[in-house]
Amino acid sequence: MMETNKQIAVLGGDARYLEMINTLTQFNDIDIHLVGFDQLNQGFTGAKQVDIDDLDQSNLDAIILPIPGTDDKGLVDPVFSDKKFTISRDWLEGLPSHCIVFSGIANQYLINSTKDTGLKLIPLMNRNDVAIYNSIPTVEGTIMIAIQNTDFTIHSSNVIVLGLGRVGLSTARAFSALGANVFVGSRSKEDVARATEMGLTGFHMEELSAYTSNCDILINTVPALVVTEDVIKPMKANALIIDLASKPGGTDFDYAKQRGIKALHSLGLPGIVAPKTAGEILGTVIKQILSEEN
Repeated sequence: MMETNKQIAVLGGDARYLEMINTLTQFNDIDIHLVGFDQLNQGFTGAKQVDIDDLDQSNLDAIILPIPGTDDKGLVDPVFSDKKFTISRDWLEGLPSHCIVFSGIANQYLINSTKDTGLKLIPLMNRNDVAIYNSIPTVEGTIMIAIQNTDFTIHSSNVIVLGLGRVGLSTARAFSALGANVFVGSRSKEDVARATEMGLTGFHMEELSAYTSNCDILINTVPALVVTEDVIKPMKANALIIDLASKPGGTDFDYAKQRGIKALHSLGLPGIVAPKTAGEILGTVIKQILSEEN
């Protein structure tokens, strides 16, 4: 029996998705249908633009929703089109049971809708491989923000990194390589030990306020309120806070503003500073997942 090509529908997306589409079209066993890209001047070899109503759902092996997914009622608002559309539960029921639903992140609507319709949902941004790949442009973006928003060099500055996860580890390593004095705060004894092994200064998160008086740049990766009023109070007026944690962040932004300290919630850096690389990462990972499903 001859194998047929995988049928994928890309339902909206930002600049990252243009490179993701380019990456996926390089594979001969994939046919791509694009919805929500009608304002683009460029075409994609191996991809066909269609309206959502003309899409043959019953033949799809995967759909790829934008990074934000849908709103809480299933609405998709494409970046490259004025035509919004809704991914309703009825619409999802028209997909084959083996069809994979990809999204950047997943809200409760998507989680419930795919569960109710028996479809597999893969929030790409929750995957370890995507997060590790994305830590590279995230760190480069963080360095860019630090340079743009300070009047001193990173070299010899005192930098605090909170959290030693995938992004925190890469961030601490990069700033240390640039000559900064890096201090790593974590709730994990193992992470404190790892920071010490890396030649950095590790400390427990409960001690944070004792370290911030000499801090020039504080970088948070922890998705919980850790940069509190007590932490910000001793900081110098020209210090910079860069919060990389997902919404709502881990910083008391209102208090930082009162103190006159610049605090930036810097989300989605891979898509901002390196959309080409970010798109290639997504395309490669999606292809790997589809191959594993065979």
